[in-house]
Amino acid sequence: MKTLLKKLGSSIAHCVVTLSLCFSTLLMAASPLDINIGTADQFAAIMSGVGQKKAEAIVAYREANGPFTSVDQLVEVKGIGQALLQRNRALIQVSEAIEEMQ
Repeated sequence: MKTLLKKLGSSIAHCVVTLSLCFSTLLMAASPLDINIGTADQFAAIMSGVGQKKAEAIVAYREANGPFTSVDQLVEVKGIGQALLQRNRALIQVSEAIEEMQ
């Protein structure tokens, strides 16, 4: 009985985590992800054609070079080309504060 309860509890916890991740992804999809504050997990979840490795490359580029000044700058990240950028353009943004600083 204890084993069954442990398995059931574990399954319920897994379902709750999965549902919360799905829900947060849907909420983020409603408004574009700011590429200056997005996490690797958010990039991987939201952007088509971006897995964990490319998502981590985006964050690493941002950490090494400072904030992005435009969405177009993403093509400077290894593995991100024009086609991938165009496919995801509606899903991402640069915060207005960064754009105004230019």
